[in-house]
Amino acid sequence: MSVLEISRGVWVATGEAPAGRLTPGDLAAARGRPAWRAHQILQGRALLRGLLAEVAPGSAAEPVVAGHNGKPVLAGRSRPGISISHDEEHTVVAVAHGRRVGVDVQVPPRRVGHSMVRRCAAPYANRLYRMPAHLRHTVFTEIWTVQEACVKTDGSGIGGCPWSIDVPPHLDHGDWHGLCWRKVRDLIDVPVACAWEATP
Repeated sequence: MSVLEISRGVWVATGEAPAGRLTPGDLAAARGRPAWRAHQILQGRALLRGLLAEVAPGSAAEPVVAGHNGKPVLAGRSRPGISISHDEEHTVVAVAHGRRVGVDVQVPPRRVGHSMVRRCAAPYANRLYRMPAHLRHTVFTEIWTVQEACVKTDGSGIGGCPWSIDVPPHLDHGDWHGLCWRKVRDLIDVPVACAWEATP
């Protein structure tokens, strides 16, 4: 398991989680799901339990329940913020002491259409169009992961219009509506972003 503390009290992790920390509730959450989805759920929960054991051990066995708009939260009293993201074979989790947090991982697509660039990164479209295609797709995906992490943090999801969040392609960190965000470098080889409440 690889762990980065990206801001004071905010951690992001990926990789193989230590075995044996899944709870009966975690196993129940995967029961009856298609095999690929059950594997995804258990991988995410195991990684979350591993990170909690390192940074918030008192919460490592707390039940994960659906909060506002289905956002996963811990049911216990200490309640550090949590977030889980999957894309293809990648799983990333985040934990933040005493504040909401959102994380997103995305594998860059082979092609990003002009309409998506204009919708999600309109102020920077010309700059993106001047980039070689493979770089443009990666930079666009970095923008999208930040936008997704922000709406995961506040629980608004797609209803929060993530495409309207301004994410300059040349910046690795910024803020939006009381949240801080960061493009997480040096964790894995695909774009990852995390957002969290600026003040607990």
